[in-house]
Order: sequence, then C-alpha cells, then structure tokens
Amino acid sequence: MATGYLIDDDAPLALEHAIAARRLASRIASVREAVGLAAYRAGEWQTAISELRTYQRLTGRQTHLAVLADCERALGRPEKAVDMFRAADRAKLTQTEAIELLIVAAGARGDLGQKDAAVAMLQVKELTSEATEPWAARLRYAYADALLGAGRTEEAREWFSRSVEADEEGDTDAAERLLELDGVNLEDDQEDDDEDAEGGEDAEADDEEDGEESEEDESDEDEDYDDDEEDEEDDDDYEDDDDFDDEEEDDDEDSDGYDEDDESDDEDDEVEPGRVGEGDEDDDEIDADAGSADQPGDRPAADSEPGEQRS
Repeated sequence: MATGYLIDDDAPLALEHAIAARRLASRIASVREAVGLAAYRAGEWQTAISELRTYQRLTGRQTHLAVLADCERALGRPEKAVDMFRAADRAKLTQTEAIELLIVAAGARGDLGQKDAAVAMLQVKELTSEATEPWAARLRYAYADALLGAGRTEEAREWFSRSVEADEEGDTDAAERLLELDGVNLEDDQEDDDEDAEGGEDAEADDEEDGEESEEDESDEDEDYDDDEEDEEDDDDYEDDDDFDDEEEDDDEDSDGYDEDDESDDEDDEVEPGRVGEGDEDDDEIDADAGSADQPGDRPAADSEPGEQRS
C-alpha cells in the first residue's frame, strides 16, 4: 500500500491514500489501522483516535493504545491518557507496547504538573536493564527528560548520556539535549550556517550582477564604437560629396571658359562690311596659280618608271 511507503516522508499524502482505500474497503481492519496511523503522523489527532478505536473494535487488540493516549495529550486531555494507562490490560500488551504506554502516561503526569510523579512512574526495572531494544533508549530518554523537568539537571545529563549509548538508530535527540546542557546552542550554529550560506548566495548574486554590468558596459562600448564608425563614414561621405561638388564647379568654370573661346572665334569669323571683295580677289589669284601649275610638262608622266623624266 502507498501509505506505508509515504508515511515517513509525506504523512499528509499518505493519509490521502489511506482515506481513498477506506472508501473502497471500510470494514477491513488493516485499512482503518493505516488511516489511523497516517492521521497520527499528520497531526490529525481526532481522526487518528476515531480510526484506531475502530481498529480495536474490529480486532479486539490494544496494539496502538499508546498512540491513542498520546493523541489525548495532544488534544489537551492528559488526564485521559493517565486513565487509559490505568485501565489497560497489560497482559494483552507486548513489552514494547507496555513501555510506550508508560512513557506517554509519565509525560501526561508532567503535563498535569506532577513532575515528581512522572519521575517515579518511570523508575521501573527495565530502566536499568541491559536491553538493546529501541524502547530502551526511549525509556532512558523519557526518564532523563522527567528528571530535567523536576530540576535534577546532573542526573538528567547522566541519563541523556545513557540514552545516547542505547540509541543506535538515532531515534531520539538525546545527543542534542546533552550539547544544550553543556551550553552549546545548536540553533545559533544553524543560524550562522544559514547566514554563511546566504552570504555565499549574496556573493554569487553580486558576482552575477557585476558580470551582467560588465557585459552591459561592453555592449555600450560596442555601440559607441559602432556609432563612431558610422560618424566617420558619414564624414567621409560628406567630404566625398564636397570634393565632387568642387569638381563639378571646376568643370562648370572650364565649360564657361570654353564658351568664351567659342564666342571669340565666332567674332573672328564675322566679316567686316566692305571687305567681302578683298577675300574674293585673293581666292581668284589662288585659282590662277593653280591653273598655271597644271600645264603639260610640269608634272611626271603617270606611266614613267621611278627616276625617269619625260624629255
């Protein structure tokens, strides 16, 4: 059943599984027992009492009498726990069950303010036995706690030490109680460890922030560098445009000079009035000279060899 696997690690979830099983099989004793124990571990005291009493009716056993008595203590009814101890049929209880019920009853006495009575209840023969069962460590621990409640600190320290020796499984916190009696505050040490852990986390967070800031600075520098490059390119383009404009102005000036030369040539070509005849006379003289040059005997024959002259 899932309840058995979860009860030590997640009692509330174990209780949910047990209740689900009870819906399907409410008359099975083991199911009611599972619900009761899961409710006890989850702190559901009243549910635990109801289910475990149902289990007792179904089986006739008093297996979990100590759990029932402890639930009564948790609900603020220690006198009922004492009454359950008195009314128990010890012949039907195993040694472990009887010792557990005794421990709960002694605690109930302490709840009622009966400190010395609690110490006296726990002074049984099993307290000084050489037993190695788990109940031995729990009995010694309960006795040490009762002694401490009664103001008998040195004796309490001795029995906490004996509980540590018997507690091979670490079921109790007897070792921590011993350190507290010696003046060692475990809570302060835990707080210091937590502060150190927080300091380490803060340092890591600061390093991450510094890294992010440096990355942002590098990004800003890259952006500034890109902006500078863009400004330089714009300046180069602007200078190229200025040079191009200057060249166009020079070309325009050259073209203006060329136009002036054309105008002067046009002025030279214009003939002054009264000189038209003179030009014609010159042309006639040139034509006359050309005619005299074309007379026979003045040029080589077309069919003569090179170097020969016609006689």
